[in-house]
Amino acid sequence: MQVLQQTLDSGKPFPFPDGLLINGNRDSSVFTGQGGKTYMFRVSNIGLTSSINFRIQSHTLKLIEVEGSHTIQVEYDSMDIHVGQSMAFLVTLNGQTKDYYVVASTHFTRMVLSSTAILRYAGSCIHASVPLPPPPTYQYHGWNLTANAARPNPQGSFHYGEINVTRTLILANSAANINGKLRYAVNSISYTNPDTPLKLADYFNISGVFTLNTILDKPSSRPAVLGTSVFGITLHDFDEIIFQNKEKTMQAWHLDGHAFWTVGFGANQWSPAMRSRYNKVDAVARYTVQVYPNTWSAILVSLDNKGMWNLRSSIWPSQYLGQQLYLKSMEQQAEPIYRIQHS
Repeated sequence: MQVLQQTLDSGKPFPFPDGLLINGNRDSSVFTGQGGKTYMFRVSNIGLTSSINFRIQSHTLKLIEVEGSHTIQVEYDSMDIHVGQSMAFLVTLNGQTKDYYVVASTHFTRMVLSSTAILRYAGSCIHASVPLPPPPTYQYHGWNLTANAARPNPQGSFHYGEINVTRTLILANSAANINGKLRYAVNSISYTNPDTPLKLADYFNISGVFTLNTILDKPSSRPAVLGTSVFGITLHDFDEIIFQNKEKTMQAWHLDGHAFWTVGFGANQWSPAMRSRYNKVDAVARYTVQVYPNTWSAILVSLDNKGMWNLRSSIWPSQYLGQQLYLKSMEQQAEPIYRIQHS
């Protein structure tokens, strides 16, 4: 990792991955099961940059969970899993007793990297054969409101679509050249860590470390600069966040400490008229959201945990070079216990 950091610090672009691994192996992992039985697979994309597609030859994947939320159980031929995301699905071994290819391949990349494993039926003496199963089509995941019984949420019910939005943030990611080096910015500010950690400064009320709302609620045409971006958010407010991606690369965002509802996706530029297309019924509560090239994604979230929360790109090079910010969730009338002067 230190070598990769030095590469980025020098201003050079992040190198393309050398390969794709399944459980730390390339083309050698084996999963064995009994014919006629159903197994749960949980797949996590722990890579640094690339979305993947996961599929099993001659078998369907019944999606049951996304990042801790039960979903409407729909069968797919393959699953897209973006950086930082995890999914679980059921696979029934209802085929001929033999070996089948398990395939993971990069998606939305200029070159496709693939890795395979083997799903082996107990007693198999027939090797897996080509062709490999093809990559994916469109996928939608709805929230299963009946699985695992009702669980409380900040609104006291599952009717998140009936809650009035208090504030809208439109966050546009961009690549920028700052001081002769590649950086990534959100609303024209490329995040840099202050000498005093933000959570420490917030907890001990240390002045001079950061200033609230120096980052704008929506994109502007001003040139990108270095800075420490912190939004001040009122505790328990119900907020709408739009992620606008005008770049040609796939994006993924993660919010610490909170689940949110991913309610909308769309092409090109977001506008208020797009709200009529939101899913206000069964959107999945999750922690990571993907944003496709030249598109937008919308989430609804209640910041019900007091403190300083990181909202960042899951794409590690982008995050490291400034595509992140903090949300400070606080009471309307802050009551500082004591103040330490920052020198």
